[in-house]
This record gives sequence, C-alpha cells and structure tokens, in this order.
Amino acid sequence: MSSQDIPEENLPAEQDHAHGAVGVADEVHPFADPGLPPHEHRIQDIDERAARRSERVVALLFTVSMLATVGFIVSYVTIPHDKNIFVFPIGHISALNFALGLTLGVALFCIGAGAVHWARTLMSDVEVADERHAIAAAPEVRAKVHADFRQGAKESALGRRKLIRNTMFGALALVPLSGVMLLRDLGPLPGTSLRHTLWAKGKRLVNMNTNQPLRPEDISVGSLTFAKPDGLEETDEEFQNEMAKAALMIVRLQPDNIKDKRELDWSHEGVVAFSKICTHVGCPISLYEQQTHHVLCPCHQSTFDLSDGARVIFGPAGHALPQLRIGVDSEGYLQALGDFEEPVGPAFWERG
Repeated sequence: MSSQDIPEENLPAEQDHAHGAVGVADEVHPFADPGLPPHEHRIQDIDERAARRSERVVALLFTVSMLATVGFIVSYVTIPHDKNIFVFPIGHISALNFALGLTLGVALFCIGAGAVHWARTLMSDVEVADERHAIAAAPEVRAKVHADFRQGAKESALGRRKLIRNTMFGALALVPLSGVMLLRDLGPLPGTSLRHTLWAKGKRLVNMNTNQPLRPEDISVGSLTFAKPDGLEETDEEFQNEMAKAALMIVRLQPDNIKDKRELDWSHEGVVAFSKICTHVGCPISLYEQQTHHVLCPCHQSTFDLSDGARVIFGPAGHALPQLRIGVDSEGYLQALGDFEEPVGPAFWERG
C-alpha cells in the first residue's frame, strides 16, 4: 500500500518544508537549488495496524535482549570454565566463552536493532531543511532547540507507545548486569591469604635444586641455598602462586657474626632462613656477598644485611625481609617452626 492509494483526508498533515521546491539559477547563485524530493509516507504513517505491528517488533527485540542478558548471567554462573564443545565450523571451543559471546552479542544487537527499527518505522521521518547559523547560541536558538526537543519527544511517541517504552527500559536496565557479572573475575577476595604461606610447624625445608630435605650440615658457611616447603611440586597447579610467597633463601653465618638477637634465636647453629621475595616490588633475590653478608635484589638494587635481621641498608625497599623460624626434627632435617610472622614481599594495604 502506498500513499497514492489512501484518500487525502487520511494522510498525515504535511508541514511546510519546501518539499520538491526548486530554485532558479541567476548571476548571484549560478547553481540552481535542486530542492527536496516529494515526501513519501510510510505505511506506518498511514495504517495504525502497521504501526502497531512495528511497535510489537521493537518490543520483541527489546524482550529478546532482556532474555539474552539473563542467559549471559546464567551461563556465567552455571557453565564450568573448563568445559569444551564442538561448534561447526569453528571446532572445539570453550563452552563458557561461546555462551557468553553469543548471549551478550544478541543482547546488544537486539537493543540496537530495536532502536533502529523504532526510528525508521515509528518516529517522524519528515525531511527538515535548516539554515546555517552562528556557533554562538542566541536566546531564540535555545528556545528553538527546546521546542525541537519537545517536538521530537512528541513525535517519538514514547509516552503513547508504552509497550516500547517499558521493554526498552527493561532491556537497558538489564544489559549492564553483564558487565557487573564480569567483576566476579576480580575475585575471589584474597581474605588473609596474603598473610600466610605454606610454611607451618614441622614443614621440612627442601632444596630447590636437588628436591631433597636439608640438614644443617648440608649448608656451609658463606653459601646461599634456596628452599621450598616439603610437598610442593612444580607440577602442582598452584606452584607458582605458592612459591611467590614461600620461596626461601638459607645462609649459614658464624653465630658471633649475627647482630640481631631475634635472628639468632630463630636460627639453628648459625643457619638462618629469610624470604627470597624482595620487599620492594617482589623480585626474587639471588645475589649474595659472603664477606659483608649482604644480599642484593637485581631489579632495583635494594640491599639487605642478613647478619642484622635482613634490614634494608640501601635501595627503595621499605622494610626488612621476613625471617622464618627454623629448627631440626627428630631425624635431623631442618624444619619450620611456624609460618612467617608478617606478610612476605612488597607492602600491601593491610600491612598498616
């Protein structure tokens, strides 16, 4: 059905927008103004039934968007992250990634498609010619903008098309929940995990290179040995995370050379154990100077005195290396007598 098939009295009232007007070329304006083509009414402008069909289509798109957002949330919560599925022709992919991408894509697409269909079929499509004007807004221009806004709001039929309005608000209200759900990947909350390591009373010190438990006689004066907790293997899923907190360096000093009383009390026959993780930005410390008993972080040159409680004597590190209290078990192997009494590595906000 076209506008030519509708009686003139049923057509919407035309506004004077110079449709079809053609200017004439003259000496001042050598190019004729072609004007605008005659306006063609849409079927929705003529037939209210067609307008209601378009309204239902827009509402359907917004509703599908809401359902897709709910599907996104359900998929995020219920689908295991390690589950794979076969999707032709892509192949085997993560079921969770596929579901999240599909549902979020549908949710966003339907909002956009609904808005476009609404604008193309129900909002006013009358061509408007407006003269150029100065950038500065005069009072009459501001008044015109306000009037145009009110006119546009009226022509959008947002107040009259309540089905579209309500479903659009529902879709726009739900789709941000997809982003909120993604915040879960920032967790789980660390709780007190940063304050604790795998070290515990009775946990043996194991040589990182030989993977064998250490005895005091295995450590000579002036040597530097790296250790890990007994039972922690490189094949463990959490190996890197746990070693980032539990990595240990062991040196043997002459008891007379130990200046700090607590360090001496927490050692065993001059064997002392300190965290290997620098307290500046968490780099592993690996450089040891035998004569001065200093260890140096290779990243930013923070220097610690292992004969004086591993206090900072140079560099940007903010505090001493945490010491692990050690002893020997019934079989003569070095063991921890507890966990570190303060968090290892760089200072974090709970420290204060």
